[in-house]
Amino acid sequence: MPFVMNVPFKKLAATTLMLAGLAVFTAPAQANITPQQSAEILKTYSADKATDFSQFLGSLSKSDLAKTANIGPAIGAYLDNKTLNADQQNEIYRLLGLYTRAKYSAAATETLRELVEIPTFRKDGVEQHDNPEFIKIAAKIKSLAESFNLKFRNIDNRVYEISLDGSGDEVVGIHAHADVVPVTPENWVLKDGTRLDPFKITLIGDRMYGRGTEDDKNGIVVTLYAMKVIKEEKLPLVRNFKLLVDTTEETTGDAIPYYFEHNPTPNYNLALDGGYPVVIAEKGYGTVMANFAKRKGEGKGAEIISMTGGLATNQIPSASVATLVTDKPAELATSLQKAGDEFAKRNGGDFQVSAKVDGKDVKLTVTGVSAHSSEPESGVNPVARMLVFINSLDGKVAFKHNHITDAARYAADNWGLDYLGNTLNVGFSDAFMGPLTTSLTYVGMDEKAFKLAVNLRVPKGKSPEKLKAEIAEKLAAWSKKSHVAVAFDYSIAEPMYRNPEGEWVKALLAVSTENLGMKHEFGTSAGATSVHELPNGVQFGLAMPNVKYTGHTDGEFKTVEQFQLDLQIVTEMMGRIGQLPKL
Repeated sequence: MPFVMNVPFKKLAATTLMLAGLAVFTAPAQANITPQQSAEILKTYSADKATDFSQFLGSLSKSDLAKTANIGPAIGAYLDNKTLNADQQNEIYRLLGLYTRAKYSAAATETLRELVEIPTFRKDGVEQHDNPEFIKIAAKIKSLAESFNLKFRNIDNRVYEISLDGSGDEVVGIHAHADVVPVTPENWVLKDGTRLDPFKITLIGDRMYGRGTEDDKNGIVVTLYAMKVIKEEKLPLVRNFKLLVDTTEETTGDAIPYYFEHNPTPNYNLALDGGYPVVIAEKGYGTVMANFAKRKGEGKGAEIISMTGGLATNQIPSASVATLVTDKPAELATSLQKAGDEFAKRNGGDFQVSAKVDGKDVKLTVTGVSAHSSEPESGVNPVARMLVFINSLDGKVAFKHNHITDAARYAADNWGLDYLGNTLNVGFSDAFMGPLTTSLTYVGMDEKAFKLAVNLRVPKGKSPEKLKAEIAEKLAAWSKKSHVAVAFDYSIAEPMYRNPEGEWVKALLAVSTENLGMKHEFGTSAGATSVHELPNGVQFGLAMPNVKYTGHTDGEFKTVEQFQLDLQIVTEMMGRIGQLPKL
């Protein structure tokens, strides 16, 4: 049911405007509420008690917690419609986030469940804006937004725009995306044998497994509910918010540019598609796509007829499977298993090689650890290990040479098991942004060719043009020397680096670090988002640094605790950013 108008917020807005002179302070105002105190508030004040924000505050003001956290003065001033100082305002924003979490966590979780069940990945031969699944999720988001009394626009089924209007002209764009990377269903198996449905949320312990829980349907949901609360409480914002839901972030990336061809660009842009606390630098995204023309096998022995890898260039899968045809499958499987065990032992022992007879064929499987290609160090790449292993068998196991063995030789000679470009001798690093990474990811096959992608994440320090020329020269020389025919396609984008200035980034940093108990410092990311080329663009969550990112992985999940914390933080952020006198 709709909440009654909250009069004190009107006073709060006026107070904010009167405090414009505070915009130049060096040390940002803080909310005098620790993560531990926040946890105690949430423990004490459950959803059934939080009928509205004023009642929530009134109950809280009578508790010992109010005295311990010294938030009684802020609550009292707010409820009495008195002037609040900057710290008190931020305490009220913090409490608004906690209220939203207490009130709407269950509803937000159910919404996330509904969105995950819509399989919004790219389908071959179908434009994203014509894909029925995207039309379906657009209708769902529209229904939610309108039920929350928010404005909704569908821009040609490319971007879904949800608006929360304020009194000023400035616009803050909050970016999230509805598309997800494809799945290999057979790889969604936990270590205990539990099979997961990628497009249904499965709750095991504190983990919500499902494609899109981490990347990036969670971002859509928490923003919608933050907007809902701000709208219900009639918080008078001094600027506008637009949630821009992208449909091509994981693929072509053309939806957001299309939107800005027809609509003004927001003055400030936040991507809820990266990491906390505030990420001001993104590596450039690059791809080296090698195309090996299909050719008839030459020589004697078994022939590799297929191989799997990532389904997208930014995806390191958990397993790679090669199929071999032979007239002696049992003998071949035994030889491969022996060689595979030795190969695994020689190369770290953190992956498994399995060779099994499958009818008249042999299935060779390399099992590693799935990862987002922006964080190759967090996984164990089975694609690289499969290719290097196949190449290592030359002269030991009788193989017919074809386009797949050509690809294996190329991968082993130029990229190897290293993901820092050292094998090709193109590696470099930036002190802040970290090293260049080079990950063998996507594998594709059709009637004409075998395709193999290396995904690049490029820091500042070397221009894309120089890096491309350097790689191209080395690979051309290798092709000539090895007599392996291969065609290359290159794409390398500039990295992003923002100078962190302005009250808005100070506020973002304060909100995230105070709630998460983190160091008060900006971060960098290997992942590229839709704000990469937009003005005043930064990442603001929703992933925790120093914790493995599960987006793009087999068995993607979001913890319940982190999802609820995101809801709390985004609400607080919007309240605070929405009323800052100056960004």
